[in-house]
Amino acid sequence: MKPEAVTQAITNSFVQGGSQWLISTIVAFLPVLWTMALMFHLGRPYVLRTLRRIGLRLALLLITFALGWIFFNPNTVFNQALPITAPIAELCLLLALAVKLSRRVDDDVNAYRLSTVFLVLGATLYYGPLVFAVEATSQTYLAGFGAAFTSNANPTAALWIMWLSLLGVALVTGWLFVQAVRSASRSMARRLAQKETKPASAGR
Repeated sequence: MKPEAVTQAITNSFVQGGSQWLISTIVAFLPVLWTMALMFHLGRPYVLRTLRRIGLRLALLLITFALGWIFFNPNTVFNQALPITAPIAELCLLLALAVKLSRRVDDDVNAYRLSTVFLVLGATLYYGPLVFAVEATSQTYLAGFGAAFTSNANPTAALWIMWLSLLGVALVTGWLFVQAVRSASRSMARRLAQKETKPASAGR
């Protein structure tokens, strides 16, 4: 082989190996973020009583969702061993975020319960296949479950789940965008109304 071909082969090996390592690291680290997100959410009374700040919980959910975006890459889902229901878990996480962003979760019991349901459901849909399918290949009695709930072992179902979940993410994101525009319009209208009333009161 020519030196150029050897160099190219080594470069490709490093790129492919680095990509697989990064994906495996994210998949393995996401349970930590899911657990922390659940702890901060369910520990709401303690957080409010002692810290009086809730920004970290929202930031943690955003980071978890951002890292989980790898589950919406078709090639990754098709070729890597990933939890087959991970895209649905991401959708549940986004729904929990939508509830938190659109309603006062710390003051509204029903909103808090709804966001809790989405978070617990999402964590279950991620933990279950990860532990009993992706990480249980050495357990022969779980071979059927592993084949059904690992993305590269069941690629057709995995891609269908991914595309349908991505559609749900697009719908929720669009709804959040509309809500944000409406909220900004209302805030601007209130500010303009206040500016118009101030000169009138000053003239009196």
